[in-house]
Amino acid sequence: MKKIITLSAIVCSAIFYTQVQKVEPAFWWSGMKNPELQLLVYGKDIQNLQPEFSGGIKIKEVKKVENPNYLFVTIDTNGVQPQKAKLNFKNGNKTVKTIHYEFKQRQQNSANRDSYTSSDVMYLIMPDRFANGNPKNDSTPDTAEKVDRSKTGGRHGGDIAGIVKNLDYLQELGITTLWNTPLLEDNEPGFSYHGYAQSDYYKIDPRYGTNDDFKNLADELHKRKMKLVMDYVTNHWGSKSWIIKDLPSKDWIHYWEGQENGFKRSNYKMTTQFDINASKVDAADCMDGWFDTTMPDMNQSNPMVVTYMAQNAIWWIEYAGLDGFRVDTYSYNDKKGIADWTKKITDEYPKFNIVGEVWMHDQAQMSYWQKDSKIAAIEGYNSYLPSVMDFTLHDALGQVFREDSGWDSGMQRVYDNFANDFLYPDINNILVFAENHDTNRFNQIFPDVKDYKLAMSLILTVRGIPQLYYGSEIGMAGDKNNGGDGEIRKDFPGGWAGDANNAFTKSGRTASQNEYFDYTKKLLNWRKTNEAVHFGKTLHYIPNNNVYVYFRYTDSKRVMVVINNNKETQNLDLKRFSEGLKDFTKGKDIISDKDFDLKTNLSVPAKSSLILELK
Repeated sequence: MKKIITLSAIVCSAIFYTQVQKVEPAFWWSGMKNPELQLLVYGKDIQNLQPEFSGGIKIKEVKKVENPNYLFVTIDTNGVQPQKAKLNFKNGNKTVKTIHYEFKQRQQNSANRDSYTSSDVMYLIMPDRFANGNPKNDSTPDTAEKVDRSKTGGRHGGDIAGIVKNLDYLQELGITTLWNTPLLEDNEPGFSYHGYAQSDYYKIDPRYGTNDDFKNLADELHKRKMKLVMDYVTNHWGSKSWIIKDLPSKDWIHYWEGQENGFKRSNYKMTTQFDINASKVDAADCMDGWFDTTMPDMNQSNPMVVTYMAQNAIWWIEYAGLDGFRVDTYSYNDKKGIADWTKKITDEYPKFNIVGEVWMHDQAQMSYWQKDSKIAAIEGYNSYLPSVMDFTLHDALGQVFREDSGWDSGMQRVYDNFANDFLYPDINNILVFAENHDTNRFNQIFPDVKDYKLAMSLILTVRGIPQLYYGSEIGMAGDKNNGGDGEIRKDFPGGWAGDANNAFTKSGRTASQNEYFDYTKKLLNWRKTNEAVHFGKTLHYIPNNNVYVYFRYTDSKRVMVVINNNKETQNLDLKRFSEGLKDFTKGKDIISDKDFDLKTNLSVPAKSSLILELK
């Protein structure tokens, strides 16, 4: 009997010993500005355990929630030096679990790290569709969806190794900053390649690689003096998230009682966030409704959720050496909660840039979401979000190149967009683009390379941070309305072994692809050198005959841009532009390298542009 009791005690002890399954974050750094660290501890029925730190680390609070499988342990890291401390879990006087919790040394000057600015050009990649550098991770045992390139909405096998393999291509093109759509694990059984239904906040999806591979991507970019932006998702998680499947408490998500699985779709009416006439029910339907059935809506009005997300964001910044964020569906979040999340990050990293997706079609509404907005200040709100995306410019670019001049058509649409720049508190810090992974491809809407050149002339010389979408620089097209998202997220040619067309090399590209590429490369690499385009002021002129003229200038540099969207050659009387020309009488076109006399008249061929560095 004695032996049986002893064996039973050993078995029970072993079971109890393994109760603590996760601690997140798994490690931290010493010397953070905010000394408070909230540890999420997870395991079966662990609420009766008492945590205790060695090394004099103070536990400020141990919080229990509805679910007995969680403990939230808040500690004070003030004065904590880099070390491997012991985190003991006790049952009474007995220690039943010990975790070695490490506080790491931060990289030098980590808090003051530089970020992307309007001197950069951002390149957006859909990792699953860019290049397959490691076929061995195409399908993995612990992820549900397996590779199948025959499905437009399936996994195709692109990965981090494929991106690293082709960084020299991006550097040659003139890209300075890389934005990948989410790389964290998305373990939905289907249509998981986009990564926006994340199932593990601390783990790179194994079909893309490992956490170390992600860090290596940042390191490889930094070797080339390039930057890495992480696509961060705060509004929703995936239905297969381990936390979603075993919530700490029901109020971690917006759970709609009486609805199947608590799901109720958002009404997507983001104006209810600031519309003073909006009903509370409509506002709740937008903010608390789910983005989709596989994307439970997170409750940022719960401070524990915001702290968990903010710490995770900071963890990735420190761990991988990130240079910035792009935040998905920013304006669908609880606006007070997301402002708190944003401020926690920018307080820790004052120069860190974050651009939020605010997909709206009115400049006043978009500018509401930028940090220090005077419009938002009317109601006492500040998002603390440094940057927003210029969707109204995108809207204009989707129409202007098929239109003749008019009161509100053709290049007048572009002029009118910039006429509202006064609404933004920081006009240089907005993201400008002709397309992205959610829109029809520009080259599908405008299949003539002349229109592409006009659009790039504009995007790469106006105020703000230009963003290009992978493959546009070789003429890739795709119609979302005829084939779905897969049509605008096709595989980059040459990214897979056996591809007939390898557009990563000059010899592998077609003549048409090289025409797109060479124009983009020349414009991008010139842009790196010109401060007037990066940070200069803008002076523009009302378009005449579908010709738009503007100047970007500083005290020492001046650039004149002429975009002729007319189907005929236009002759410009330069007297009209004397304010912009000042005393300059010559200009060199940065594409053709030709010199132009700017004393009297300027002839601009049909459907063409001039980017003139004034002399």
